[in-house]
Amino acid sequence: MSTHPPRSEYLDAAQRQQISDERTRLLWRAEWPTWLLIAVIHGGWLGTLAFWRELGSVAATWLMIWWGAWYMSLQHELIHGHPTPWPAVNRLFGYLPLAVWYPYQLYRDSHLRHHVDAHLTMPALDTESCYVSPAAWAGMNRPLRALLWLNKTFWGRLLVGPAIAIGGTWREAIRQPLRGDWRQAPMWLRHLAMLGAMLWWVDAAFGVPALYYLLAISYPAQSLAMIRSYYEHRPADDHKQRIVLNEAGPVFRLLFLNNNYHLVHHDFPSLPWYLLPRVYHARRAGYIARSGGFHVRGYGELMRRFGFRPVDAPVHPSGQD
Repeated sequence: MSTHPPRSEYLDAAQRQQISDERTRLLWRAEWPTWLLIAVIHGGWLGTLAFWRELGSVAATWLMIWWGAWYMSLQHELIHGHPTPWPAVNRLFGYLPLAVWYPYQLYRDSHLRHHVDAHLTMPALDTESCYVSPAAWAGMNRPLRALLWLNKTFWGRLLVGPAIAIGGTWREAIRQPLRGDWRQAPMWLRHLAMLGAMLWWVDAAFGVPALYYLLAISYPAQSLAMIRSYYEHRPADDHKQRIVLNEAGPVFRLLFLNNNYHLVHHDFPSLPWYLLPRVYHARRAGYIARSGGFHVRGYGELMRRFGFRPVDAPVHPSGQD
């Protein structure tokens, strides 16, 4: 991999001016779409539980899966400085364990490290890499290798992707204290305490058992959210060509808060979600060129092409450990 910043790293003056102009407009400064989103997600989650019996278990479960996945997208937006310039305030709207599996602080710290574009996809450096090093691969048994190959298919990603991610995260959370590292223990204890209280309350107040919430709501919500990250990055010498531009349909654009225009997000991590399409379409051809043609026409294309076929190999092609 090249260690020098590629020419595509640098944005033209016209685009820099566009972003500067956007920053002065009330739509960016007021952030009312994000405030509305916060109200809708939290209100929808609570309202679905409150009217569980009236909606019926099937409809209510599907709605809860949507709210859980949408909440994860909201957490991503909060991490990047929205809707206020104060991280402590933004954290209040994403701290509850509605999505269950990860403490907000852990996701925040991990995700911000992911935004070092020069490290993207590198197993030892990128905290969200879907690749393993050749050395790690050589030490794996056949069932684990088969699991990682399955995770590289679209439907496999939905089936086992959450288990791989959750298992890795929780395994590390357990190993750290065993190694004498207690720095993250308070964060996990707070998360588990809130999670236990939430699951008890959901059962006691609305009759939704904790195990049902975990297996029928939260795990599928994680699967739905992970559609976005399926083939979101690929290995390439130019690190801007490692980032996808996915022209998804309106439903997935809304669910993922336009983060499918992922190269635009990596160029401007502080750009509000509702302005990403405007910046992308103002220079669509240029963006596709900068991505090296890493351009997908919606998640349906990925489903059709890679439903049961791996999109690429689990082992990173750089050969670096």
